Amino acid sequence: MATTPLNALNAFLAVGRRRSFASAAIELGISPSALSQQVRHLESRLGVPLLTRTTRSVALTDAGQRLLERAGPSVAQALEALEAATASAGDITGRVRLSVPTISLSTVVTPILLRFAQRHPQVEVELRIEDRFVDIVAEGLDAGIRPFEAVERDMVQVRLSKRFRYVVVGSPAYLKRKGTPQRPEDLLDHDCVNIVLPSSGAKYAWELERGRKTWRIPVRGPVLATNEEVLVAMAEAGLALMYAFEPTIVPRLKRGTLKLVLEPYAAWMEGLFLYFPSRAQVSPAFRAFLDVAREVTAARD
Repeated sequence: MATTPLNALNAFLAVGRRRSFASAAIELGISPSALSQQVRHLESRLGVPLLTRTTRSVALTDAGQRLLERAGPSVAQALEALEAATASAGDITGRVRLSVPTISLSTVVTPILLRFAQRHPQVEVELRIEDRFVDIVAEGLDAGIRPFEAVERDMVQVRLSKRFRYVVVGSPAYLKRKGTPQRPEDLLDHDCVNIVLPSSGAKYAWELERGRKTWRIPVRGPVLATNEEVLVAMAEAGLALMYAFEPTIVPRLKRGTLKLVLEPYAAWMEGLFLYFPSRAQVSPAFRAFLDVAREVTAARD
């Protein structure tokens, strides 16, 4: 078979990663119609459909999924090599693609990005902010950031934070109006704003612990969301109690707009970790990002 053009393969990979012709076209700087034509040309050359298209969505076929997983890393490295060929000696170029959860942005991601951008201005960092579980290999990403408990054990894991707690909080106005729960079971009688798990749409059961005993409380309340920011605002306004990532609400605790509830039952988490496949060939751009991440983390500790 004749060599498949790199541009057509890269076009398919962009659509496969984003599951969208419109988003991929913006990434590549071409029109959606030109992008669709390149993908169809590739499918014709290979003799198999790679994508299933409807008016509302794009999905990978089995053949498309295999091609994305196997060709994605190699093509990314090839494109980075082309960029590096035109860079000055010693400059690092390329792109780093990361999947990060909302809770990591202010406490972990932003300090790393600021230092990395100053040190390596020719590297482009693409952040996908998402709170669902992500297959970084299948989606062509360099790495992800997640709590330790959510990282698959065959991944390389680099600690980015200390251990932290998830805590129950409420505003002084709410606690005055509804009282303060004393035991985990008391939460069933309180209004609670809650996270919806993006991957399943299910409500999150609040996890608490004391010694060796653990609880998972199926709380109820007036507001559900996939993002913590709106829930913090609702809790601060006195609408309900909230289950919060403690590092992000420390300023509010210091100001007194939120107060800890059931603190003896706060659940400890091992921390936030950067993770990537152990078998991956790490690009120079991602290696540089990894070095800066370790440096910032060591300085914080």
